Amino acid sequence: MSANRIPSSIRIGLVTDEPIRLAGLLSIFDLCAESGHAHLIPLTGSLEKLLKRADLDCLIVDFGSLPSGLQYLKTIRYARPSVRRIVIGPLSNDEMIQQAIIAGARAYLDLTDGPEMVLKAIEEVMTGTIWAPRRVLAKLIDRLLSVSDTHLGDADPHLTTRERQVLDLILLARSNREIAGQLGIEERTVKAHVGRLMRKTGADNRIELSMRALNAPKVSALEVSERRRGGRRRGDRR
Repeated sequence: MSANRIPSSIRIGLVTDEPIRLAGLLSIFDLCAESGHAHLIPLTGSLEKLLKRADLDCLIVDFGSLPSGLQYLKTIRYARPSVRRIVIGPLSNDEMIQQAIIAGARAYLDLTDGPEMVLKAIEEVMTGTIWAPRRVLAKLIDRLLSVSDTHLGDADPHLTTRERQVLDLILLARSNREIAGQLGIEERTVKAHVGRLMRKTGADNRIELSMRALNAPKVSALEVSERRRGGRRRGDRR
């Protein structure tokens, strides 16, 4: 699947240990079916059963009912790295949200988010975007700036000038829409650049792309830090 193309039908596994929560998630999909967006097909069953499905596109993991939610994410990432992972949980614990993203989650939704928010997050995740509170992404980028892990990016991926401009703005936690506006290009063009950046660097998502970029020889952490201080984005939500 292309990194910037939403399939007409998306098969989504639901991972939760509580029947009531499962019923609530299924009701959201019923409402989403009337919205005119991508057709969402919910899949139920044990995690082991879901991971065996070759047609699985995405998994929604309910942290509220799983005491070892992070371990579930690591298991999914190891068994099916191409399957998108979405977490539903409380937004009050920034550290948990960061750990979930590091463990492979591409979206983190609040327990109170409505059907339209869930649908939007799913569609963004299917294009390769990270969907999480902006304050958490900003903290995570700051955290990555302080970590030295030189084995992540030892080779220059030969980026074009435009790709480097897009990458600079990703490091500032800009959304695709904001990048498009700042560079004067269409949002779909930004998505195409992001997809090429991921392929060139071997990154699985925007956070991993940022990690690889920050540790590449031609990217100075000090320079990125200075750019962040000069262009820190405002707002706290997506």
